[in-house]
Amino acid sequence: MDIDVIARVQGEPFAKLPRDLYIPPDALEVFLEAFEGPLDLLLYLIRRQNLDILDIPIAEITRQYMGYVELMKDLRLELAAEYLVMAAMLAEIKSRMLLPRPPADLDDEERDPRAELVRRLQEYEQFKAAGDQLDQLPRLARDLFVASAQLPPLDVQRREPDVLLDELLAALAESLDRVQMFSHHQIQREALSVRERMSETLERLHSQQFLPLSALLRPEEGRAGVVVTFLAILELLKASLIELVQTEPFAPLHVRAEH
Repeated sequence: MDIDVIARVQGEPFAKLPRDLYIPPDALEVFLEAFEGPLDLLLYLIRRQNLDILDIPIAEITRQYMGYVELMKDLRLELAAEYLVMAAMLAEIKSRMLLPRPPADLDDEERDPRAELVRRLQEYEQFKAAGDQLDQLPRLARDLFVASAQLPPLDVQRREPDVLLDELLAALAESLDRVQMFSHHQIQREALSVRERMSETLERLHSQQFLPLSALLRPEEGRAGVVVTFLAILELLKASLIELVQTEPFAPLHVRAEH
């Protein structure tokens, strides 16, 4: 759009607002959506004409800038205050550029009144580019939306397995076999005392006159019981408390107590 053209209706440009045109109080807000401040407007004017930001034609930029400011003043004056401050700065820069140049020993930045404005424009352009890059990133509730879904209720019908009696018996037998592998056996030492067996032998001998030796050695007590009984008999013989007799060779042995 040309700087002097404020609107086009059916292709026809309009440079002035009709006198009977009603402008709503908030109409300027629609216009200001394109510019976020005076620096944004300046950068727009420079980039639209492909101008070098390091060599800004102040006179032309100031004229175009003032055209936008006048338009904003017509729409809503109270919102154009910061734009007027920038217009005053442009006018000051323009007037300083018309004055004679300072001595050549000064730096380029001190000799060029546009230096501070260029620096601010460059900083603003960097931040604006960074903001555009951030705005292009996916944003929740704008580009990305959290999706949630609930699974429909599932009617699962479980079929009971068909098990035969033979299979149950085989499983039971296998379990019993495994139980036997983990069975525990507790072995205890039998308390067999030679002295107790000596007393028991003497008691039995006092009740009878003669007693066969085989009657004292009881096989049902096992090997340990027979050995303990035999040791008890030997101890009694050693102490001369019993007497061992035999009527003839290879005849049964008999035991009797000493009187």
